[in-house]
Amino acid sequence: MKYIIEHLDPELYDWCLLEYTHISEIVGKENLIFTNVRNVEERKKLERLGTVEEKSVTQLKYPRLCILDPAASKTLEPADKQSFDYLLFGGILGDWPPRQRTKKELTRKLDAQSRNLGQPQMSTNTAVYVAKKIIDGKKFSEFQFIEELVIPVEDGEEIELPFRFVVENGKPVLAKGYVEFVRKQDVF
Repeated sequence: MKYIIEHLDPELYDWCLLEYTHISEIVGKENLIFTNVRNVEERKKLERLGTVEEKSVTQLKYPRLCILDPAASKTLEPADKQSFDYLLFGGILGDWPPRQRTKKELTRKLDAQSRNLGQPQMSTNTAVYVAKKIIDGKKFSEFQFIEELVIPVEDGEEIELPFRFVVENGKPVLAKGYVEFVRKQDVF
């Protein structure tokens, strides 16, 4: 199975690179394709993580493609491994409330089937993690999730991220350095 990330943000933000690095660790560089990476410097940064295409996935041909879209009517299941060679994810920071940008940017533009990973939004790396586990045989119903991540900062303050995260062994599955990265941000 190959995993395609259609880069939809206007630039390659640091948090995005952190997530993309995690995705490469999850699926392996040889199984990861980044599309719609228009900036030469950004393409260079991503080449160490996977194959990089300047063009959008809507301009490229990937047979047996499945779009992972929260608005899809069917949930991804292990048997889908037999039907698809590529899983496509929208690499974009989710909005709250959700605006269904995956549907607008990808699902409506491509002649491909779509599947969901539940309705709540996930970070791109969380979505890839869940999809990889499902393709490897785990059922969606076997996952444990938290519906938002609360990160303590200082003096009783905390940052709440309103996205779904996988929990394993009592801890959320996160990119290396993710909590520290979020704590350092001024945008919250």
